[in-house]
Amino acid sequence: MSDDEADPGLLELLRQHLQGKPLVKEEADTGVLDGAEYVYNQGIDVAIDMRATKAAAQTIYAQMQKKHYSTATWSEHELHPKAKDETSVAFIFTMDLLNFSFWSELPDDERFAIEYNGRRWTGYWSLVAALHRALEEGELPISHFQGPKTSSTEEEMPLLQERLDCLRESGRVLYERYNCSFANVISAANGSAAELVNLLARDFSCFRDEHYFEGRSKPVRFLKRAQILVADIWACFEGQSYGTFRDIEKITMFADYRIPQILITLGALYCSPPVAAAIKDRKMFESGDHWEVQLRACSIWCVELIRREIVRAHPDTHVNAILIDFFLYDRMKELEAAGKEPFPHHRTRSIWY
Repeated sequence: MSDDEADPGLLELLRQHLQGKPLVKEEADTGVLDGAEYVYNQGIDVAIDMRATKAAAQTIYAQMQKKHYSTATWSEHELHPKAKDETSVAFIFTMDLLNFSFWSELPDDERFAIEYNGRRWTGYWSLVAALHRALEEGELPISHFQGPKTSSTEEEMPLLQERLDCLRESGRVLYERYNCSFANVISAANGSAAELVNLLARDFSCFRDEHYFEGRSKPVRFLKRAQILVADIWACFEGQSYGTFRDIEKITMFADYRIPQILITLGALYCSPPVAAAIKDRKMFESGDHWEVQLRACSIWCVELIRREIVRAHPDTHVNAILIDFFLYDRMKELEAAGKEPFPHHRTRSIWY
């Protein structure tokens, strides 16, 4: 929205006031699900197999029950923060600020990796390990990433300059608007997960993950990193303290490259032959390009349909898109580690995921 455009929310409040009505502020919504449904309805290159989606919902629910999958699962990983205080809030903010683009075309023993606690960590976990190591060595993350011995291999972290730019921009915003504390951003959202996502997208340009599609007047919002930041706070604090959100169900799955991959593997997501061939040939998809937007949006809508099917079949269960996403991501990483990836992920190099 430009400076000379009227805020629809403020106009509605003024209208209510002039009409003598009580001033009721409408509950926040990210708009992510609406945009995803629009792309699903308008796109022709990526589709959802409804029968396979229902079957996937049954399988996912059964496996989540077997593994007792919940918010507590998040903290069980040795690298995720355990403390239930503001230090974990700051750690998660920094972690998800830099949580993008870890894929590599190199073999595991040659790709970017971090040595920490006697193990070599790759992918997303290399970032988390790097942050822990930097804190333990008394270094700021920014200086740690710039150091010559960041990686234990020849490959350096992808998009390193873009990560530094994200750190600088966000540090400036926190300093100028939130008294240097991400906890103050959480407080400004007044217990609304959707409002916190919207604040992140409004005030931090590196969280403003949105693209135009098929002549739609407003952009399709994905907000992957903003949403996963809120989800990680919620999971870390198990819905308490800083993680208390009255509308956590408004958070969708996080549109990256791993969830489309496993949805295709499950048969729930279907790509047209040209899209499937491009993915198999490991061709690069530009961020915001026609196929890439459809892959991300249809994945969001597919997971929403899976969630609805689970709730329909098991009305007493407590499941949301966040837990389904976490489960699917972990499952895809298990398949990757076992060398059982039946279909590769699409390649996009951007700060959005």
